[in-house]
Amino acid sequence: MKYLVVIGDGMADNPVEALGGKTPLEYADIPTIDSLAARGTVGSVVNCPKPLPAGSETAILSIFGCDPLKHFSGRSPMEAAAIGLRLVPGDAAFRCNLVALEPGDQPYEEKRILSHSAGSIAGQDALDVVAALNSDPEFSAALRAADMYIDPSPSFRPLAVKHHCDPSGVCFIPPHDHLGEVIGPLLPSGKDAALARVFADLMRLANRVLEHHPVTEKRRAEGKLGANGIWFWAAGTAMQLPDFREEYGCGGAVISAVPLCHGIGVLRGLEMVEVEGATGEIDTNFEGKLEATWASLQKYDFVCLHLEAPDECTHNGDLKGKVQAIEWLASRPPQPPPPRSQCLPGPPPSAYGWSRSPQWLWVWERPRSGASPGLRPP
Repeated sequence: MKYLVVIGDGMADNPVEALGGKTPLEYADIPTIDSLAARGTVGSVVNCPKPLPAGSETAILSIFGCDPLKHFSGRSPMEAAAIGLRLVPGDAAFRCNLVALEPGDQPYEEKRILSHSAGSIAGQDALDVVAALNSDPEFSAALRAADMYIDPSPSFRPLAVKHHCDPSGVCFIPPHDHLGEVIGPLLPSGKDAALARVFADLMRLANRVLEHHPVTEKRRAEGKLGANGIWFWAAGTAMQLPDFREEYGCGGAVISAVPLCHGIGVLRGLEMVEVEGATGEIDTNFEGKLEATWASLQKYDFVCLHLEAPDECTHNGDLKGKVQAIEWLASRPPQPPPPRSQCLPGPPPSAYGWSRSPQWLWVWERPRSGASPGLRPP
């Protein structure tokens, strides 16, 4: 028996006025998914148990057969596993997003978050930003004093590691949930005020270094958002997950463009399949990912194909792109759908819909609480 899991990250949403009161899934032309749902059995599941956050980090962990209440210790340790970043007891990992803040020399706390991804910065531009920070004498000295380092990444998703750290006393807020908002109230805070201040001071210093740095001005000159800040969030400590083969009797592979999904697979003992041109954005290499999926199905009995584009389009307020990403996924399956399936759309706001068959499992996120990201104000 072959099992294929297809995760359309962030595909679900609330009804959107611009789409005639329909959700993006209702509006999109998705005959493959419609066929699965029409011939299936409808039910519901909750993959994000309370009180854990309703996000990909808990939902995908559940989809891969791990109870988040038992195994979840934070998002970043799972991402660290994907890049071979080894955490030892006492280490804490953090996402260190490259972000775009309001440009200018106004007080740091008064600036607003323009983009959680610095306009989807990638490749050499992303590497240059981290290199600029690590080569700055004041910033590098502050990192050493904090017993920290930032691991470079060719995307907006670098990771930071702090040794001898317990992050449980600090509240870190995800930047993508607060686009357009003033950052002062969003900076790290909590009962461990001294540790929170370490991270807030590094974020403030990074903005001072990057605001007029040549790598920032270069992107602005090209009409792009400048990566003039960093944002720490998704704290976590070292974790282990049970071996997938020992638990289910088969090996498997994960095809994704994002470290989170790959990292969960690595921790489960699954093969991490990287596809050239897979960006996690609307411009991702759909065909390459589907070819890799088909090849992996010839090798393994379990394969997961993860598509990040709908989620990133949601965060970016790109409603047209989100509908397009959904339609592209639904119109380019690696093989015809099976004759029988189950469709289990989960209830909002802290659950994820999915449809399952003996061979296929379609998964899409349900909306978080609050207004539709597709209608985010400018």
